[in-house]
Amino acid sequence: MKKTLVSALTTVLVVGAASTTFAAANPFSDVPADHWAYDAVSQLAADGVIEGYGDTTFRGQQNITRYEMAQMIAKAMARTDVSALDKALIDKLAAEFSDELGNLGVRVSNLERNADMVKWNGKIEYTYTSRRDKDVSEKDNNDHLLFRLEPTAEVNSNWHVHARLDASTEMDSDASSKDENGNSTDEDKVDLKRVWAQGNYNNFQVKLGKFAQIDDDSIFDTTFSGAEVKFGNKVTFTAGAGRLNVEDVNVSADEKAKTSTFDVKSLFSGDKTANYQYAGLGYADGKFVGGVDYHHLNADKINYLGAKADSNEDTANIWLAKAAYRFDKTNALNGFYANNTSADDYDNAWSAEYDYKGAEAENKGTWGAWAAYRYLGDNTALFSTFDAILAGQKGWEIGTNYTPFKNIIATLRYGNGKDLSSDNKVENLFGRVEFLF
Repeated sequence: MKKTLVSALTTVLVVGAASTTFAAANPFSDVPADHWAYDAVSQLAADGVIEGYGDTTFRGQQNITRYEMAQMIAKAMARTDVSALDKALIDKLAAEFSDELGNLGVRVSNLERNADMVKWNGKIEYTYTSRRDKDVSEKDNNDHLLFRLEPTAEVNSNWHVHARLDASTEMDSDASSKDENGNSTDEDKVDLKRVWAQGNYNNFQVKLGKFAQIDDDSIFDTTFSGAEVKFGNKVTFTAGAGRLNVEDVNVSADEKAKTSTFDVKSLFSGDKTANYQYAGLGYADGKFVGGVDYHHLNADKINYLGAKADSNEDTANIWLAKAAYRFDKTNALNGFYANNTSADDYDNAWSAEYDYKGAEAENKGTWGAWAAYRYLGDNTALFSTFDAILAGQKGWEIGTNYTPFKNIIATLRYGNGKDLSSDNKVENLFGRVEFLF
């Protein structure tokens, strides 16, 4: 590389010309005071960006090595009194000489920041479930394997973009690989489950896109497309609105009996989305967390033959109160009560749970256990994610989780109760192993 005074002036530009008057003494014998670059070279030397050679010369016409240029860039990077434009030029030079800067032991912070702008989390998850109706001796076992990626990308200091990508397979699909018409029913699929932009400000948060409205009680954990705003810190107000897939709604056993299959999708045709609005007031301070929520859905009502029913809309208006209290690091209680004021039956859901400790992904050997009683009317627990007592059931649940190795969690749940519509005795077993990365 040719080391001319032009390159020296380029360096002084990236330094930012911190001084408007160059009054530093010239340490170089071969740059006279009447030279056109005298002020720039003198200031660079005063700022410690250039050092010259041991014989007091600058040697402005001599070739410069990439290593020498990296030294000057490293010193320029250490300065804080530079403009945004000059800093951008510094970053560009740092990218060009990143290998040499690395050999110098210099941390190219801006480059590392760019590399960190996209972060990936994910997991591999194996789940086994066994659902049993003890009165009619029916049993449904399932083996499910999930691979999940959750990237987060930084837009700026306030905004980030999030996504969730799931690849899943039913490991026992060979038992039902073809339907009655001989068509393939392969359960392997890859879905973009969620994608949204999120802005975080002081005491204010906004979400836009396709994301999950997740309630602490787990009866409204579902993905919808829309917007959400949240205000406050210790006391919070949250509101959201959008469109929601009604194919995911839980259907009670007596409603399923009116259809030719147990597939909830057979209940809907045409437009499979509902209008969805919600609002909530929450409080969190130390050991106590609580809140009151309201959820509203309305959609075209579909009869069992796939045609629009006599009434134009199917509506849900659900009020919910929830609370949790942690006595110490070991013991905690949580519960909720919800009621759908628009439902004729199965119009309430509630749960009370005691938690002891809990498995921590980062800490090998940690474990936890819990016991709960749940009553989940499925006209209220529309999107329940409880695994041992299901929507449309009531009963006891016990469970435990354990971290045998760092970032590996094993969970086991057992539920014993009754189906709300048939009063049949039910027994559910749930097991899961998660490998987090």
